[in-house]
Formats: sequence, C-alpha cells, structure tokens
Amino acid sequence: MRRLYLSATAVFWLLVIVYWAGSRWWPAVDERAAVITDRMIAPAELARHALPEDCWMAIRGSVHDVSAYLPEHPSRPSVVLPWCGREATEAYDTKNKGRPHSAQADELLARYRIGTLLVDKPR
Repeated sequence: MRRLYLSATAVFWLLVIVYWAGSRWWPAVDERAAVITDRMIAPAELARHALPEDCWMAIRGSVHDVSAYLPEHPSRPSVVLPWCGREATEAYDTKNKGRPHSAQADELLARYRIGTLLVDKPR
C-alpha cells in the first residue's frame, strides 16, 4: 500500500511539473490566435457599437468588446456607457477621477480585445 501511495504521489508531482513547464514554453492558444487574426477596425465601425448590449471601446489603440462585462463592472453602468463606441483611453487611464485602473483590470481588459483601431492619417 505504501508503494502505491508513493508511486501515485510521484506521478502527480511529475504531471504538475510537466504542466507548469509546458505553460512556460508554449503560449496559450488564444494568444497565438490573437496575433494571427488581428482585426483592423475603422472608427466608423467602432461608432456603430455604442449600445449597452453592444459596447465596443478603443483603449490604447486596441478595440475591446466589453458588452458581456458591463453587468459585472464594479461601478454603475452609467459611468461606462458614455464611452461605448468611442476612443476611451483617457477615461480608462484616469477613471475620470485621476486614478488609473489596476494591473488586474488591465489583464481583464485584454480578454475582451477584438482588434486594432485604424487611425486616420492627416492629409
């Protein structure tokens, strides 16, 4: 019985180490997909997504579909809704109160990224 316990424990820790090492060496599948399928989004297309149930925002050059996240946002939806369909970097960086979002908020925001905002070049 002791030999079975030791064998099972060794196999468990070996699998944990292999899983950890694999996650260090190979990027997650969705990270590779994001690089391969980076979608370019024009400001006009961004502006068409300005409703609470269809809310896209451009933050730091990336476009995020935050529609699913709005009900979970810690503040009132009325704080976020005016920025749907718009460039919202300044609002995100300052929370309209001069305070930046946390690193955890930045990680969460990355999950909702759907593309890159096309910037019009001046003529």
